[in-house]
Amino acid sequence: MLNRRVLLGGAGVLLSQALLKGAGSKVVFEHDLPDLTLKDWSVTAVEVSYGPGESSTAHRHPGITIVYVLEGEIRSKVGDGPEKTYTPGQMFLERPGELHAVSGNASATQPAKMLALLLAGTGARLTTPA
Repeated sequence: MLNRRVLLGGAGVLLSQALLKGAGSKVVFEHDLPDLTLKDWSVTAVEVSYGPGESSTAHRHPGITIVYVLEGEIRSKVGDGPEKTYTPGQMFLERPGELHAVSGNASATQPAKMLALLLAGTGARLTTPA
């Protein structure tokens, strides 16, 4: 039986391999997680690329989504939080069912790219319109 610690630990290993540069390591993101049962859940890694000025429509994810900005600047507004702009190396988290009202490239001239780890029930639809 997979529990939250095992699943997130595995996701953390995958993400850390993608993120670590050089011999040292440092914590770049830490966030409390909701109390969930992760039985029959899986993790999907998705690379999202935005051209200059592009954005996504408002949406929700059924599980936990952890996002790492790879390139450019990403504008994001999740839940009741303020709209923020994230740069390479910064991360944010979406809780299950939380509204992701703003998601897009903050630049009108440069591309932007992010890596999203979506943890949800196996076979669940990973994104739904708001």
